[in-house]
Amino acid sequence: MYEEKHKHLKELEKVLVTRVENVSHELNYEHSTDYAEQITERENEDVLRNLKEETQLELKQVRSAIKRLDSGEYGSCIQCGEAISPARLDALPYATRCIRCAS
Repeated sequence: MYEEKHKHLKELEKVLVTRVENVSHELNYEHSTDYAEQITERENEDVLRNLKEETQLELKQVRSAIKRLDSGEYGSCIQCGEAISPARLDALPYATRCIRCAS
């Protein structure tokens, strides 16, 4: 289980790092000189900034899950100490709480 979960989390980490890099690149492009296009570009930048923030948060959670996996704490609820169901970990591999405590 360890090897499979570790591999999955590392792959997810790579995807998220690439996404952050791509969004960062998009945020650094030159703006148009046309005022109407600048308005659209600013709106797009807001969406990109939100996407970058959400991705950075998810990346932090994935890296934390990797640390918990390496320390043997992965899969245990940080609130009650009970095991987090395998189905929950499959759906949300960086879950830190069981369904009961997350509700």
